[in-house]
Amino acid sequence: MSSFTPVELKHASRLLNHGAVVLVTSQSGQTRNIMAAAWSMPVEFTPPRVAVVIDKNTFSKQLISESGVFGLCIPGAALAKTTYAVGSCSGRDLAEAGDKFQQFGLTPITGPVLGLPLLEQGCAAWLECRLIPEPHSEQAYDTCFAEVVSAAADPRIFANGRWDFRDDNQDLHSLHHLGAGTFIVSGRTLDY
Repeated sequence: MSSFTPVELKHASRLLNHGAVVLVTSQSGQTRNIMAAAWSMPVEFTPPRVAVVIDKNTFSKQLISESGVFGLCIPGAALAKTTYAVGSCSGRDLAEAGDKFQQFGLTPITGPVLGLPLLEQGCAAWLECRLIPEPHSEQAYDTCFAEVVSAAADPRIFANGRWDFRDDNQDLHSLHHLGAGTFIVSGRTLDY
């Protein structure tokens, strides 16, 4: 007999969903947006490819569909409140009065390959991504597949191809969403 308690299927994804939160940036023409996403992962090594779940009804998904590109920024612990905030409102609602970058005082840099708005301040890393078209599934599913065309990281926390979580760089430790607005921060390293 199991000692585990059943989990409602609507919460089953939360059992796996504590990878690093990303901030998805998008731009089509002069219109830009930023949103938080809890579901992202690498799916190929060479060329590097990623998958990220972006609800097909969001403003970000609209801009990504129009432009074929998006950015993934990995916010550090210092951006927890901002990460939650940009993930809790729609860029469509702000389009008349500016955008979420302006609303939340975020100053992006311009990506070197795709020209996307990317965040460095408060972030551990960023990736510029080119959407891999999946016409047969784009209307039915929320998962976007993309090839990473450029990436950069803050050397205080990622260098020589490895993460280095230390006490002196805690503001850059990655955020992990547990659901319902609750986050944990990575930190304890085990070496074997």
